[in-house]
Amino acid sequence: MPDLADGQTTEMQGSGSKPYILKNTGGVYSCSCPAWRNQSITIEKRTCKHLRKLRGDAAEEARIGGALPTKPAKTKSASGEEEDAEPGLLLAESWDNAADLSGWWMSEKLDGVRAYWDGKQFLSRQGNLYHAPDWFIEGLPSEPLDGELWIDRKKFQRTVSIVRRQDKGELWKEVRFLVFDAPAQTTVFEDRVAFVKDSLSSSKSKYARPHDHQLCKDLECLRAELARIESLGGEGLMLRQPASKYVAGRSWTLLKIKNFHDAEAIVIAHQPGAGRHKGRLGALVVRLQSGKEFSVGTGFSDKERAAPPPVGQTITFRYQELSEAGIPRFPSYVGVRLDAPTKKKSSS
Repeated sequence: MPDLADGQTTEMQGSGSKPYILKNTGGVYSCSCPAWRNQSITIEKRTCKHLRKLRGDAAEEARIGGALPTKPAKTKSASGEEEDAEPGLLLAESWDNAADLSGWWMSEKLDGVRAYWDGKQFLSRQGNLYHAPDWFIEGLPSEPLDGELWIDRKKFQRTVSIVRRQDKGELWKEVRFLVFDAPAQTTVFEDRVAFVKDSLSSSKSKYARPHDHQLCKDLECLRAELARIESLGGEGLMLRQPASKYVAGRSWTLLKIKNFHDAEAIVIAHQPGAGRHKGRLGALVVRLQSGKEFSVGTGFSDKERAAPPPVGQTITFRYQELSEAGIPRFPSYVGVRLDAPTKKKSSS
């Protein structure tokens, strides 16, 4: 199988118009595809179908030290050829804190696993098959549904560990399928929500239920609901534009709202960049006061990548929440804490 030398990059065409960039930085392999970027595990444990195609399943399984994700389900194209059954899901944009959301529909942003029910099986955003037991899918309608496999707030890692298993075991009894849309319906959002409620009320599914939506009256209402959800340990809110249609891909008719947290960490190493950032900083390796170490690779300007904070400098970064292991999820560089002294490296 081909491989990448340290610092080497290559391109691979995906489903979009632009090819994805695969690279090896000090033995840490990465890909610019959403499937690689959106994983909540540490970067050295991530893989994707493009890396598996490049390096082979055996090499990737050995590298990440565990079983690979389930391969995508297959469908037949019009020409009779097999292709990945990647569903075209509606994806959210982030609220710009300016758009007036009065009259939009609010729902809790679930910290679970996005799942597309195609009428026969559950698929992930990338078309990977979730091996739900027969008793879990029993009674689900034949119409496509969009929702989340969810256990409870702050149970993301637990949910992932269950739905990625292939043994169709009893652990699925902890999971519920919360449905928030019906992709195959061409009607407006309010009618699709009514369709979901009717479909599930007439079905005999024990593990599926409609996700709750409520009207956002104004900014004060939005902030109050966000504060309430976060006080319960929730992740944030989703806002849906009234009378909007279901479209595949990112759309400003669906917005996600989360409060970000700021924190500080000490720079302990620099990871070199590759591709466009070759010869500059790729990421900072930092350490929290708790001793947890991780990488911060986004939020930098080109000028900051050319002259990054030195080892020992304290930086401020922004993140969404902590993983169960205490690692910040989606950390982004904010700046150097100028009033903090630089800690020199030990001579030992």
